[in-house]
Parts: sequence; C-alpha cells; structure tokens
Amino acid sequence: MDQENVNKKEEKVFSEKIIRILSEDIEGGMKVYAGLAKIKGVSWGLSNATCKKLGIDKNRKIGSLTEEEIRKISEFIKNPQVPHFILNRRQDFETGEDKHLTGTSLELGTEFEIKRLKKIKSYRGIRHSSKLPVRGQRTKSNFRRNRSKSVGIKKKSKKNQ
Repeated sequence: MDQENVNKKEEKVFSEKIIRILSEDIEGGMKVYAGLAKIKGVSWGLSNATCKKLGIDKNRKIGSLTEEEIRKISEFIKNPQVPHFILNRRQDFETGEDKHLTGTSLELGTEFEIKRLKKIKSYRGIRHSSKLPVRGQRTKSNFRRNRSKSVGIKKKSKKNQ
C-alpha cells in the first residue's frame, strides 16, 4: 500500500513539471516516446531511434529525466546517427547531403523550398500558388473552397401553400 502511495506522489510531481527540449515545452507526465514526438521535426520513428540509441526506456515519464539525459537527447536530435531514411531532409537542394532539421529551421526550410518552386514555375510550384493539392490527390470532391457560402434550397413560403 505504501509503495502505491509513493508511486502516485512521484507521478503527480512528474505531471506538474514541464520539460523544455529544443525550445519545445513538454508536459512531465508524458512518456518519453510520445513527448519527443511533440517536438516539431521529430517523428515517431526518430523518437524511437533516440530512445534505443541512448538507452532510455520509452515508457518512462519525461519529467523523471535528468539534466544530463535531456542534454544528450538534444544533442542526438540535432545530429542524429540513424539510417538516412529516418531523416527529414534527404539530398538537400543546396548541399546534396542528408540532414535533419527541427523547429524553426524546419519551417524556414520548407518555406524557402516552396518559394523556390514557385519562382522557377515548376508543376509543384504552380500547384502551391493556386492552392491546389501538390501530391496527385483527386480534386473533384475535395479541396473545395468557399464552403461557407454554399447555396441551399429555398424554403417554401407560407403564402404559396
């Protein structure tokens, strides 16, 4: 019974904590596996690889991590030593190398890529500029605009009845 009370107290302490990893606030009550996936640019696959490479239990609460472990996680995510298919920026346009971007650098990178596509007037750039789907989806029923201004059937007035 005493062990259960201790576990509940520890759980409450971890849930009240907020951990900051790579400028992202993560609730302390989350598991490490799910908490790392909250960071922009970190997928579930990279989160799993981070836990495996650093030897951290993925079911552990993120609030129980020490400062040293948080530093190791940050360093690993900045420069992950994982297979290239897990990285989010393979064969970068400027450098041609495989790298992994997170946070604001990821947002800026995709924004510049879209601007470049629009500037050279590639098919994808034209689709972006006209706000149509870029990856070959069908457009007959989806991607419609001005939905809120839809015209419905007029109701019959009482005089005509």
